[in-house]
Amino acid sequence: MLAQVGLLGLSQAGVTVAAFGSQVLLARTLTREDFGSFTAVLAVVSLTAPVAVFGVSELWLQVFGQEGARAYRWVGPSLRLAGAACAVLLLGVLAWSAAELPDTTAAGVRALLATVVVAQAALALAGSVRQLRGDYRGLSALQLAPHLGRVLVTGAVWAAGLSVVAAAAGYAVVAVATVAACLLASREFRRGAMPLEGHPAPAARATAPAVPAARATAPAARAAVPAAPADVDTGPRPRELLGAATPYVLGNVCYLLGIHFGTVLAAELLGGAEAALLAVPMAVLTAVYLVPRVVYQQYLLGKLHRWAGSDAEAVLLAYRWGSAGMVALGAVVAAAVAVGGLVALPLVFGPAYRDAAPVLAVLALAVPFRFGGAAVAALLTSGGLLRRKVVYQAVGAVVLLVALAVAVPAWGVRGAAGATVLAEAVLCCLLWVAARRGVVGDAPLPTWRDLRRRLSREAPRAS
Repeated sequence: MLAQVGLLGLSQAGVTVAAFGSQVLLARTLTREDFGSFTAVLAVVSLTAPVAVFGVSELWLQVFGQEGARAYRWVGPSLRLAGAACAVLLLGVLAWSAAELPDTTAAGVRALLATVVVAQAALALAGSVRQLRGDYRGLSALQLAPHLGRVLVTGAVWAAGLSVVAAAAGYAVVAVATVAACLLASREFRRGAMPLEGHPAPAARATAPAVPAARATAPAARAAVPAAPADVDTGPRPRELLGAATPYVLGNVCYLLGIHFGTVLAAELLGGAEAALLAVPMAVLTAVYLVPRVVYQQYLLGKLHRWAGSDAEAVLLAYRWGSAGMVALGAVVAAAVAVGGLVALPLVFGPAYRDAAPVLAVLALAVPFRFGGAAVAALLTSGGLLRRKVVYQAVGAVVLLVALAVAVPAWGVRGAAGATVLAEAVLCCLLWVAARRGVVGDAPLPTWRDLRRRLSREAPRAS
């Protein structure tokens, strides 16, 4: 387990360095106005990613975790759903770019970055495929490659002194190559022939019970697996598929609002130059937030779906020690980010970004809340409380939007940072209470000795 998490961690460290390096090169090459506008467009495009994939990547982790090889019946219908959503969004972004005419520079940047919508959807789907196979080396490479491509693009833009349109064109080339690589990486899965981590081969599962994906599982401490449907080879009906995927879409939209909407609003109300002062700290924060995503979204979530129906102790261990450990780690990381940013941001990005350091110091207060919230949110997702989690995420998004509407006009980018911290704190508290009541309930919490035993060879099934 530690080796696999370590591999994903090294990959995400590479992603962090590459993404940060791209930001630095662009910030030093483009004017602050162009850089702020570029990052604002990229933020809008990133907000469309969960709608483009329509929750299918997370849905696959759920249904394959519960049904094993029988869940291949979901692949064809869910791919068609994601393809339709992606096409609609791509057309929408292109129409949005046409609205900027006759400003050809802004219109060109938007149109070129529209390709990122398709690339992010393809990466999400291919990443879930690698997780289902247990191929964490392939997952790591798949995640890192596009960011390395962007580094090459921004390096060329910096070395040749190219324009913002050239940077957007380079990002588009990387996006097209990413889609091609993802299609190659998921060929075996699309044919229904890929072996699945933690599940027997399809022939051995012919009479095994399955859990319908549209039906939530019981809380982890009291979970039971219902009987299989009569016709396991029939794919889900459109209504069933939409009902199962929609909560994931809404949850991801709420998550990305917290990452990108402050920058978008700052660009609209304060201008590109001021938005850049928020975009740079948010880029640092986004890199930091990759830590809980590695542990829970990329490694543990598929396992938590399996454990929810068969191994309550493992889920309780994840609640008690995993969530507490993430909060403690978040506090350490927050201190390092706040102190280090005061020196590093002006040094790395240049004197023009000196005012971004205090903004980062405020945003760092959100890190422990995001780390702890990510830990308990994964337990709600796998414990049959997905819709409740989404409701709380929507509450957090509303808090963010209201706080931004008040704080940005009054206090500028520092107000946006404060609004982000407030929303993260509210959401973390809501998710934690829901996990304690709905997942743990009255079950006794495992001790430190139980954790040591599960991490040892005495309990290999928890790995």
